[in-house]
Amino acid sequence: MEETNLNQTIRCIVKLGGAAITCKNELEKINEENLETVSSQLRQAMNLGSCSNKVIGMDWSKRDGVSDISSSLADSDDQCQFTVDFSRFVVVHGAGSFGHFQASKSGVHKGGLNQPLVKAGFVATRISVTTLNLEIVRALAREGIPSIGMSPYSCGWTTSERNVASADLSGVAKAIHSGFIPVLHGDAVLDDRLGCTILSGDVIIRHLAEHLRPEYVVFLTDVSGVYDRPPTDPNAVLLREIAVDEDGKWSVVKPTPQSLNKQVEITVAAHDTTGGMVTKISEAALIAKLGIDVYIVKAATSHSLKALKGELRHNIPDDWLGTVIRFSR
Repeated sequence: MEETNLNQTIRCIVKLGGAAITCKNELEKINEENLETVSSQLRQAMNLGSCSNKVIGMDWSKRDGVSDISSSLADSDDQCQFTVDFSRFVVVHGAGSFGHFQASKSGVHKGGLNQPLVKAGFVATRISVTTLNLEIVRALAREGIPSIGMSPYSCGWTTSERNVASADLSGVAKAIHSGFIPVLHGDAVLDDRLGCTILSGDVIIRHLAEHLRPEYVVFLTDVSGVYDRPPTDPNAVLLREIAVDEDGKWSVVKPTPQSLNKQVEITVAAHDTTGGMVTKISEAALIAKLGIDVYIVKAATSHSLKALKGELRHNIPDDWLGTVIRFSR
């Protein structure tokens, strides 16, 4: 695997949860309101400041419901008035209602690329997830964020029994160095033992964190954080802080284990081929073990904006709703 060297620190890696940016119960439907808010919050978090708060929209292609694409170019001759200086972020998104259906129906996540249905599902899954990737890149671009979509399969990511075996990060490093924001996604990839599988966005983030060493990582989800049981349960309790020890084992710090007095239950949706919250917590714990704080928080809220801006790194207000996962030194 090629060594990745960056001259400047990566500020943050952000995971846009599939359930937060899509309508997960409606096939291939984007949650437009949430995606627009998340894109705006990312711009606010990335913006290092310039001579004004104006942005130059970067999506100059036609889209449904918009007849005039020239508005993004209005007054663009006056370059000084636009915000162009963004801190170094990397964005990774899940699939939500894109990709999971195709992968689940064909069994892509189980392997067996020699089977016609699996091969067809591999193609169908990638069509779906890359379609979503383009729409997210376009949403970010409309906020003036210089985003570049990067598919793991096309960038040479492969696995061995679902563990990352190879990942050429040189393209990501060059994009960052050139002032772009890489936007990766969960993808169907080749696996040298299984033939193929699904590489989840959560696993991608952990691998990126190991090599890019961001200051902090934010998971944006459709719930307020990690709960002691499914959040639909009326007795569910938000786990506000989780500590990870040197062995990678995690334990609840806030609220105190005594006040919980019960076993933490984590479930996986039947259609989720990437492991759901189980994978998210496991990967977040491995990131925290590196000494990198991880925040899991509901997308498109005031709480997510604080996390994205890095305002929680030194002090977490009592009224902040989310879960922080930290290394226990």
